[in-house]
Amino acid sequence: MRPARGGDKRQRLVDAAKQVLYEQGVEKSTLADIATAAGVPLGNVYYYFKTKDALVSAVIDSYERSYERFTAAFNEVPEPAGRLKALVGFLTSRADQLASFGCPIGTLSSELDKRDDVLRTEVATVLARLVEYAEVQFRALGRHDARSLAVALVAAYEGITVLASALRDPGLITAEGERLARWIDSLAG
Repeated sequence: MRPARGGDKRQRLVDAAKQVLYEQGVEKSTLADIATAAGVPLGNVYYYFKTKDALVSAVIDSYERSYERFTAAFNEVPEPAGRLKALVGFLTSRADQLASFGCPIGTLSSELDKRDDVLRTEVATVLARLVEYAEVQFRALGRHDARSLAVALVAAYEGITVLASALRDPGLITAEGERLARWIDSLAG
């Protein structure tokens, strides 16, 4: 078996941090937890990330890159209502995970919002881009109220993940996804 190259080890740390931070939260997670999850000696973590905040920032960057991949895939759908429903479908396809831990970006945003530093702004940017994406789609539907509709869509999704997580009920996410799809159809019609 070939040993991992530096970039591979760094990516393993980021991937492990995404999972550990998602399941435990930023404040409860330690670099040792992340190193263990990545299968990397703790001392190596400091080679790639001088602080836990630097690793959290790398996780946020990873979410940003994921956002770009997902929206590129949604953009393959020919019409804006279909793109919005693809977004909702992606979210509901993860109902079990979301009901266990909430939305990865939403929960990270809620936790970092209690801090007054750059990480709070970085994670908020990911959510803002999601609202902007939905706004572009609603505008393409000819909606003059595109911004408020986009905010309502993202708020409905984030809200249902909080409720489903609190109640540990993935069915709430599925039902809300179906409702949002009907809502999008009604706005497109």
